[in-house]
This record gives sequence, C-alpha cells and structure tokens, in this order.
Amino acid sequence: MARNPTATKEKLLDAFDTLLDEHGTAGATLDAVAAKAGVSKGGLLYHFGSKAELIKGSLERLDHLVDDDIEEMKAAGERLHYYYLETSAEVGTPLDRSLIAAGCLALENEDAKAALRRTREAWFNVLNDHLGDADLAMTIQLIGDGMYFNQNFGLSQDEALDHVKRVLTRLGL
Repeated sequence: MARNPTATKEKLLDAFDTLLDEHGTAGATLDAVAAKAGVSKGGLLYHFGSKAELIKGSLERLDHLVDDDIEEMKAAGERLHYYYLETSAEVGTPLDRSLIAAGCLALENEDAKAALRRTREAWFNVLNDHLGDADLAMTIQLIGDGMYFNQNFGLSQDEALDHVKRVLTRLGL
C-alpha cells in the first residue's frame, strides 16, 4: 500500500500541536512528536528535518487555516460579524488547536508571535471592511477574544453569545 506523505505530515503536525498544548515547548520534543504520531523518528525527520522546520510547518498550517476561516467569514455576507462571534468560542477545531499551539510557541518564538499578529490583523481587516468602522470592528474582535478565552478555560456562560447578539441588535447590527 502506498504511503500518503501529506497525511503523515498532518499527523505529525497534529501530534506537535497537541504536545505543545499538553506539555509546552519543552515537552514537544522530536522523539515525543514521533511517538505521539506513531511515526518513526526517521519518518519525522524525513518530513521535518528539525524542530525549527516543525515549528515552521505548524505556523504555515495556521496561516492556511486562517485563510480558510476568512473565506468562510466572507461567505457569511451580512452576518459576517455574527459568524466571527459564533465561531470565536469553538474549541477543539483544527483552527483552535493551531491557535493554541502558536500561543505556546509565541512564549519563545518571534515567528509565532508574528503569525498570531497576522491572524489578528486578517480578522480585524475583514471585520473592518464589513462594518466600515474600525472602533466597532475592534470591539467585535475583543468580544470574540473574551468569548474564546472563557471557552478555552471553562469559564463560558451558555448565554454569553445571546447577550452580545441582543446588544448588537440594539446597535442596529
């Protein structure tokens, strides 16, 4: 049976992102990534020749996932800002896992910080283009940040999004 190199790379990136979330950068060693992915260390090194290349692959995947998310936001049309808020509290998605991994990496890695800045700027730009008001776009983004934070740390209130939607309706949005 032929091997699928793309599937193997994705499995390795999944393992790396999971280990970053569970154990931080110190626990996301090449040996640990290979073991978690069920791939030999040689197989890992075939796809990612170093931890730096693994980090680069993880951040490139984040960029692609954000690009996909931007397209989905745009496809929401007039509901774009609601789409952003509704998806801000989603956990366990590939985008969520990539964001968490980049956040772990950003503690020590300038490329990860840059990737997170690009992500925020991309979302802000789409919100701003849609709403035509930078202050409102930033406010929506910050509300989404709060919802994401609360959801990821188990602090969310089920009715939080409903509260936000009621306020946006009063504002004519």
